[in-house]
Amino acid sequence: MQVPLEITFRDVEKTEELEELIRRKAAKLDRIFGHINSCRVIVEKVQKHQSSGQPYRVRLDIKIPPGHELVVSRDPSKGDLHLDVAAEIRWAFEAAARQIKELVDKLNGDVKVHPYQQVQGVIEKIFYNEDAGFIRTVDGREIFFHKNSLLHFSFDQLRVGMGVRFSEEMGEKGPQATSVQIMEIPESY
Repeated sequence: MQVPLEITFRDVEKTEELEELIRRKAAKLDRIFGHINSCRVIVEKVQKHQSSGQPYRVRLDIKIPPGHELVVSRDPSKGDLHLDVAAEIRWAFEAAARQIKELVDKLNGDVKVHPYQQVQGVIEKIFYNEDAGFIRTVDGREIFFHKNSLLHFSFDQLRVGMGVRFSEEMGEKGPQATSVQIMEIPESY
C-alpha cells in the first residue's frame, strides 16, 4: 500500500490480537492487488443498549487507482448477535477481497459472461413488407420471428447480422422465436 494502513477503534478495546488480524487481512488484500493506494479500517461498537443485531461494525475504505473507492460495511441490524469483533473483521475483509477481485477482473476485461447474456443467433433474413424474418442460431437452425416478438428495438431498425437472444416455442409451421432481444449491433450499423 502506498499510504500506511489506518486503523481506528471506537468504543472497542484495542488489542494486539485485533490489530494483528487486521494487518494480516490487509496484507492479503495487497497480495490480491498490489496497487492499493490506501486502506482505512474502522472498528466500532454500534450501540451499548442494542437488543438485536450485530453489536460491532467494521468499515473498510479502500482506494484503488485509477480513482476507484471500495467501501465495505454491514448494517449492524442484519448481523448475528453472537459474532465477536474478530469474526466481523474477517467478514469485512472477505467481502473486500471479493470486491477487489471483481474490480481487477473488470479492469482486465475478464468479466464472466453468463449464458443468459450470450448471443443465441444472428438475424439472417428480414422481410420488412411482412413484418417478419429469420434468425440463424449458433447451432445452424433457422428460426422464424415476427416484429411483435421484438423487445426494446424498432423492427424498421433491424439489419442482417445483428446478434440476438430469444425464447423459442413451437409455432404452427415450426419453431419460432419469442422475446427477441438485440444483443450485438454490427460495427457498420
